[in-house]
Amino acid sequence: MNKISLSDGEWKIMNLLWHSSPKTITALTNDLRESTGWTRHIIITMLNRLEAKGAVYYEEGERAKLYFPLVEQTETVLKETETFLEKVYSGSLGLMLNTMVQKQGISQEELSELYSILKKAEEGGKSK
Repeated sequence: MNKISLSDGEWKIMNLLWHSSPKTITALTNDLRESTGWTRHIIITMLNRLEAKGAVYYEEGERAKLYFPLVEQTETVLKETETFLEKVYSGSLGLMLNTMVQKQGISQEELSELYSILKKAEEGGKSK
């Protein structure tokens, strides 16, 4: 997959499409109006940008265009995370985790989740 960089607003639209597609412009406007205040014209502009980036496509419906995601959520999130990690922490996952834990602490639930993730990673590393 080519790296597609999404703005904060584009992430909002993509998350809606990943969660429930297809969506019409009217449905997207209704879904986002309260949280963003966006008008139909803003949604159209953002969909045009997403289409130009290769992130969405549409099919003609009976009454309106139906928009679908063209990129996978998991892959897009992974690429965005890698870009963020490289840009902010020079690629160091340890530095990022250390910064987050020092700044806001970590709950027992989050700590257990991290242990579980690390255990899976360690087990995966042994089989390679």
